[in-house]
Amino acid sequence: MKPENTALDALLRTEREAIVDEWVAEFRIGTTKGAAGAVTDAKALLDALTAGVAADGDAARFDSPAWAALRDALEAMSASRAAQGSSSGETSRFVLAAKKPLFDRLQRRYATDAAALAGNLWWLSQLVDRAAQYTVDAYQRSREDIIQRQQMELLELSTPVVKLWEGVLAVPMIGTLDSSRTQLVMEALLQRIVETGSELAIVDITGVPTVDTLVAQHLLKTVTAIRLMGADCIISGIRPQIAQTIVHLGIDLQGIVTKASLADALAIALKKTGYTVTRQKA
Repeated sequence: MKPENTALDALLRTEREAIVDEWVAEFRIGTTKGAAGAVTDAKALLDALTAGVAADGDAARFDSPAWAALRDALEAMSASRAAQGSSSGETSRFVLAAKKPLFDRLQRRYATDAAALAGNLWWLSQLVDRAAQYTVDAYQRSREDIIQRQQMELLELSTPVVKLWEGVLAVPMIGTLDSSRTQLVMEALLQRIVETGSELAIVDITGVPTVDTLVAQHLLKTVTAIRLMGADCIISGIRPQIAQTIVHLGIDLQGIVTKASLADALAIALKKTGYTVTRQKA
Protein backbone atom coordinates (compact mmCIF):
# COMPACT_ATOMS: atom_id res chain seq x y z
CA MET A 1 0.00 0.00 0.00
CA LYS A 2 0.97 3.63 -0.43
CA PRO A 3 2.33 5.33 2.73
CA GLU A 4 -0.87 7.41 3.15
CA ASN A 5 -3.04 4.29 2.93
CA THR A 6 -0.82 2.40 5.38
CA ALA A 7 -0.96 5.22 7.95
CA LEU A 8 -4.75 5.63 7.74
CA ASP A 9 -5.32 1.86 7.73
CA ALA A 10 -3.43 1.53 11.00
CA LEU A 11 -5.51 4.28 12.64
CA LEU A 12 -8.84 2.87 11.46
CA ARG A 13 -8.06 -0.63 12.68
CA THR A 14 -6.62 0.27 16.10
CA GLU A 15 -8.73 3.27 17.15
CA ARG A 16 -12.06 2.68 15.41
CA GLU A 17 -14.34 3.12 18.44
CA ALA A 18 -12.59 6.26 19.66
CA ILE A 19 -12.75 7.78 16.18
CA VAL A 20 -16.47 7.05 15.97
CA ASP A 21 -17.14 8.67 19.35
CA GLU A 22 -15.14 11.82 18.53
CA TRP A 23 -16.63 12.03 15.03
CA VAL A 24 -20.19 11.95 16.34
CA ALA A 25 -19.35 14.38 19.16
CA GLU A 26 -17.84 16.84 16.67
CA PHE A 27 -20.92 16.61 14.43
CA ARG A 28 -23.33 17.15 17.32
CA ILE A 29 -21.72 20.44 18.38
CA GLY A 30 -24.30 23.18 17.83
CA THR A 31 -26.92 20.98 16.14
CA THR A 32 -29.56 18.36 16.87
CA LYS A 33 -30.49 17.75 13.24
CA GLY A 34 -29.46 14.39 11.84
CA ALA A 35 -28.11 13.28 15.26
CA ALA A 36 -30.34 10.19 15.31
CA GLY A 37 -28.47 7.27 13.84
CA ALA A 38 -25.17 9.19 13.72
CA VAL A 39 -23.21 6.41 15.47
CA THR A 40 -24.57 3.75 13.12
CA ASP A 41 -23.79 5.89 10.08
CA ALA A 42 -20.28 6.64 11.32
CA LYS A 43 -19.52 2.96 11.88
CA ALA A 44 -20.85 2.00 8.45
CA LEU A 45 -18.79 4.71 6.75
CA LEU A 46 -15.62 3.81 8.67
CA ASP A 47 -16.00 0.14 7.71
CA ALA A 48 -16.38 1.12 4.04
CA LEU A 49 -13.47 3.58 4.33
CA THR A 50 -11.28 0.86 5.84
CA ALA A 51 -12.08 -1.45 2.92
CA GLY A 52 -11.18 1.25 0.40
CA VAL A 53 -7.93 2.13 2.16
CA ALA A 54 -6.96 -1.56 2.36
CA ALA A 55 -7.62 -1.86 -1.39
CA ASP A 56 -5.02 0.91 -1.90
CA GLY A 57 -7.63 3.41 -3.09
CA ASP A 58 -6.37 6.72 -4.45
CA ALA A 59 -7.87 9.83 -2.84
CA ALA A 60 -7.78 11.62 -6.21
CA ARG A 61 -9.77 8.81 -7.89
CA PHE A 62 -12.90 8.57 -5.80
CA ASP A 63 -14.75 6.97 -8.75
CA SER A 64 -12.40 3.97 -8.76
CA PRO A 65 -13.56 0.44 -7.79
CA ALA A 66 -11.57 0.64 -4.55
CA TRP A 67 -14.07 3.14 -3.13
CA ALA A 68 -17.21 1.31 -4.32
CA ALA A 69 -18.18 0.22 -0.79
CA LEU A 70 -17.73 3.77 0.52
CA ARG A 71 -19.84 5.22 -2.31
CA ASP A 72 -22.58 2.65 -1.55
CA ALA A 73 -22.50 3.56 2.15
CA LEU A 74 -22.74 7.27 1.32
CA GLU A 75 -25.67 6.60 -1.02
CA ALA A 76 -27.51 4.63 1.67
CA MET A 77 -26.88 7.29 4.33
CA SER A 78 -27.94 10.13 2.01
CA ALA A 79 -31.16 8.35 1.04
CA SER A 80 -31.99 7.63 4.68
CA ARG A 81 -31.34 11.20 5.81
CA ALA A 82 -33.23 12.66 2.85
CA ALA A 83 -36.26 10.55 3.80
CA GLN A 84 -35.97 11.79 7.40
CA GLY A 85 -35.95 15.43 6.27
CA SER A 86 -32.31 16.29 6.95
CA SER A 87 -30.79 18.92 4.67
CA SER A 88 -27.95 18.26 2.22
CA GLY A 89 -25.80 20.67 4.23
CA GLU A 90 -26.27 18.70 7.45
CA THR A 91 -25.60 15.43 5.64
CA SER A 92 -22.41 16.78 4.10
CA ARG A 93 -21.29 18.32 7.41
CA PHE A 94 -21.60 14.91 9.03
CA VAL A 95 -19.04 13.51 6.61
CA LEU A 96 -16.71 16.51 7.05
CA ALA A 97 -16.86 16.09 10.84
CA ALA A 98 -14.70 12.96 10.40
CA LYS A 99 -11.71 15.19 9.66
CA LYS A 100 -11.07 16.28 13.25
CA PRO A 101 -10.53 12.88 14.94
CA LEU A 102 -8.51 11.62 11.96
CA PHE A 103 -6.43 14.80 11.63
CA ASP A 104 -5.68 14.82 15.37
CA ARG A 105 -4.30 11.29 15.23
CA LEU A 106 -2.20 11.94 12.16
CA GLN A 107 -0.74 15.05 13.83
CA ARG A 108 0.24 13.05 16.90
CA ARG A 109 1.73 10.28 14.80
CA TYR A 110 3.82 12.58 12.57
CA ALA A 111 4.55 15.33 15.12
CA THR A 112 8.27 15.17 14.31
CA ASP A 113 7.98 14.71 10.53
CA ALA A 114 6.45 17.84 8.96
CA ALA A 115 6.74 16.58 5.39
CA ALA A 116 5.00 13.28 6.12
CA LEU A 117 2.33 15.08 8.16
CA ALA A 118 1.58 17.53 5.34
CA GLY A 119 1.37 14.72 2.78
CA ASN A 120 -0.96 12.60 4.90
CA LEU A 121 -3.21 15.51 5.85
CA TRP A 122 -3.54 16.62 2.22
CA TRP A 123 -4.31 13.07 1.07
CA LEU A 124 -6.95 12.57 3.76
CA SER A 125 -8.45 16.03 3.19
CA GLN A 126 -8.87 15.24 -0.51
CA LEU A 127 -10.60 11.96 0.30
CA VAL A 128 -13.04 13.39 2.87
CA ASP A 129 -13.87 16.40 0.68
CA ARG A 130 -14.66 14.14 -2.27
CA ALA A 131 -16.80 11.93 -0.05
CA ALA A 132 -18.69 15.00 1.21
CA GLN A 133 -19.28 16.21 -2.35
CA TYR A 134 -20.47 12.76 -3.38
CA THR A 135 -22.86 12.87 -0.43
CA VAL A 136 -24.38 16.13 -1.68
CA ASP A 137 -24.90 14.62 -5.15
CA ALA A 138 -26.36 11.41 -3.71
CA TYR A 139 -28.66 13.41 -1.43
CA GLN A 140 -29.91 15.45 -4.38
CA ARG A 141 -30.67 12.30 -6.37
CA SER A 142 -32.51 10.83 -3.38
CA ARG A 143 -34.58 14.00 -2.92
CA GLU A 144 -35.47 14.03 -6.62
CA ASP A 145 -36.58 10.39 -6.39
CA ILE A 146 -38.71 11.18 -3.33
CA ILE A 147 -40.28 14.23 -5.02
CA GLN A 148 -41.00 12.27 -8.20
CA ARG A 149 -42.59 9.45 -6.21
CA GLN A 150 -44.70 11.91 -4.23
CA GLN A 151 -45.82 13.60 -7.45
CA MET A 152 -46.92 10.25 -8.86
CA GLU A 153 -48.80 9.47 -5.64
CA LEU A 154 -50.51 12.86 -5.74
CA LEU A 155 -51.48 12.31 -9.37
CA GLU A 156 -53.00 8.95 -8.50
CA LEU A 157 -54.89 10.48 -5.59
CA SER A 158 -56.14 13.42 -7.68
CA THR A 159 -57.48 11.22 -10.50
CA PRO A 160 -59.48 8.43 -8.84
CA VAL A 161 -61.68 6.16 -10.94
CA VAL A 162 -65.01 5.78 -9.12
CA LYS A 163 -67.69 3.18 -9.81
CA LEU A 164 -70.94 5.17 -9.65
CA TRP A 165 -73.30 2.42 -10.72
CA GLU A 166 -73.24 -1.00 -12.25
CA GLY A 167 -71.56 -0.47 -15.62
CA VAL A 168 -70.87 3.23 -14.98
CA LEU A 169 -67.46 4.68 -14.04
CA ALA A 170 -66.53 8.28 -13.30
CA VAL A 171 -63.23 10.19 -13.28
CA PRO A 172 -63.47 13.53 -11.43
CA MET A 173 -60.55 15.63 -12.70
CA ILE A 174 -59.19 18.43 -10.54
CA GLY A 175 -56.47 20.90 -11.51
CA THR A 176 -54.53 21.38 -14.71
CA LEU A 177 -54.40 18.62 -17.30
CA ASP A 178 -51.05 17.88 -18.94
CA SER A 179 -49.71 15.02 -21.04
CA SER A 180 -48.35 12.92 -18.16
CA ARG A 181 -51.51 13.28 -16.10
CA THR A 182 -53.76 12.49 -19.08
CA GLN A 183 -51.70 9.35 -19.72
CA LEU A 184 -52.13 8.30 -16.10
CA VAL A 185 -55.89 8.94 -16.25
CA MET A 186 -56.24 6.91 -19.44
CA GLU A 187 -54.26 3.97 -18.05
CA ALA A 188 -56.24 3.90 -14.78
CA LEU A 189 -59.61 4.32 -16.51
CA LEU A 190 -58.99 1.74 -19.23
CA GLN A 191 -57.77 -0.76 -16.65
CA ARG A 192 -60.94 -0.25 -14.58
CA ILE A 193 -63.11 -0.63 -17.68
CA VAL A 194 -61.49 -4.02 -18.28
CA GLU A 195 -61.77 -5.06 -14.62
CA THR A 196 -65.43 -4.04 -14.18
CA GLY A 197 -66.73 -4.61 -17.70
CA SER A 198 -68.27 -1.12 -17.60
CA GLU A 199 -69.82 0.19 -20.77
CA LEU A 200 -69.94 3.88 -19.91
CA ALA A 201 -67.46 6.33 -18.41
CA ILE A 202 -68.08 9.88 -17.20
CA VAL A 203 -65.15 12.32 -17.34
CA ASP A 204 -66.00 15.21 -15.01
CA ILE A 205 -64.02 18.43 -15.55
CA THR A 206 -65.80 20.57 -12.96
CA GLY A 207 -62.50 20.96 -11.10
CA VAL A 208 -60.47 21.89 -14.20
CA PRO A 209 -59.96 25.69 -14.00
CA THR A 210 -59.46 26.39 -17.71
CA VAL A 211 -59.81 24.58 -20.99
CA ASP A 212 -57.49 25.44 -23.87
CA THR A 213 -56.60 23.65 -27.08
CA LEU A 214 -54.13 21.35 -25.33
CA VAL A 215 -56.61 20.35 -22.61
CA ALA A 216 -59.29 19.72 -25.23
CA GLN A 217 -56.89 17.49 -27.18
CA HIS A 218 -56.17 15.50 -24.03
CA LEU A 219 -59.90 15.05 -23.43
CA LEU A 220 -60.46 13.92 -27.01
CA LYS A 221 -57.64 11.39 -26.70
CA THR A 222 -59.20 10.03 -23.53
CA VAL A 223 -62.61 9.72 -25.21
CA THR A 224 -61.04 7.95 -28.21
CA ALA A 225 -59.22 5.47 -25.98
CA ILE A 226 -62.44 4.73 -24.06
CA ARG A 227 -64.33 4.08 -27.29
CA LEU A 228 -61.60 1.77 -28.55
CA MET A 229 -62.24 -0.33 -25.44
CA GLY A 230 -65.88 -0.71 -26.49
CA ALA A 231 -67.29 1.76 -23.95
CA ASP A 232 -68.95 5.14 -24.38
CA CYS A 233 -68.04 8.44 -22.72
CA ILE A 234 -69.84 11.49 -21.32
CA ILE A 235 -68.03 14.72 -20.43
CA SER A 236 -69.60 16.62 -17.54
CA GLY A 237 -68.80 19.90 -15.84
CA ILE A 238 -69.15 22.09 -18.96
CA ARG A 239 -69.59 25.51 -17.40
CA PRO A 240 -70.67 28.57 -19.46
CA GLN A 241 -67.14 29.95 -19.55
CA ILE A 242 -65.73 26.64 -20.74
CA ALA A 243 -68.48 26.32 -23.36
CA GLN A 244 -67.60 29.78 -24.72
CA THR A 245 -63.90 28.94 -24.75
CA ILE A 246 -64.50 25.70 -26.67
CA VAL A 247 -66.59 27.56 -29.24
CA HIS A 248 -64.00 30.34 -29.64
CA LEU A 249 -61.20 27.81 -30.07
CA GLY A 250 -63.19 25.96 -32.73
CA ILE A 251 -62.83 22.64 -30.93
CA ASP A 252 -65.10 19.95 -32.39
CA LEU A 253 -66.85 17.88 -29.71
CA GLN A 254 -69.48 16.49 -32.09
CA GLY A 255 -70.45 12.96 -31.26
CA ILE A 256 -69.52 13.40 -27.60
CA VAL A 257 -72.28 13.77 -25.04
CA THR A 258 -71.61 16.75 -22.75
CA LYS A 259 -73.46 17.83 -19.62
CA ALA A 260 -73.27 20.76 -17.23
CA SER A 261 -73.09 18.69 -14.06
CA LEU A 262 -72.12 15.23 -12.88
CA ALA A 263 -75.71 14.63 -11.76
CA ASP A 264 -77.00 15.26 -15.29
CA ALA A 265 -74.32 12.98 -16.70
CA LEU A 266 -75.24 10.21 -14.25
CA ALA A 267 -78.93 10.50 -15.22
CA ILE A 268 -78.01 10.07 -18.91
CA ALA A 269 -75.67 7.19 -18.04
CA LEU A 270 -78.37 5.35 -16.11
CA LYS A 271 -80.79 5.83 -18.97
CA LYS A 272 -78.26 4.51 -21.47
CA THR A 273 -77.60 1.44 -19.35
CA GLY A 274 -81.32 0.70 -18.95
CA TYR A 275 -81.94 1.95 -15.43
CA THR A 276 -84.81 4.21 -14.37
CA VAL A 277 -84.64 6.27 -11.19
CA THR A 278 -87.92 7.37 -9.62
CA ARG A 279 -88.68 9.30 -6.46
CA GLN A 280 -90.54 7.32 -3.85
CA LYS A 281 -93.85 8.90 -2.84
CA ALA A 282 -94.17 9.91 0.80
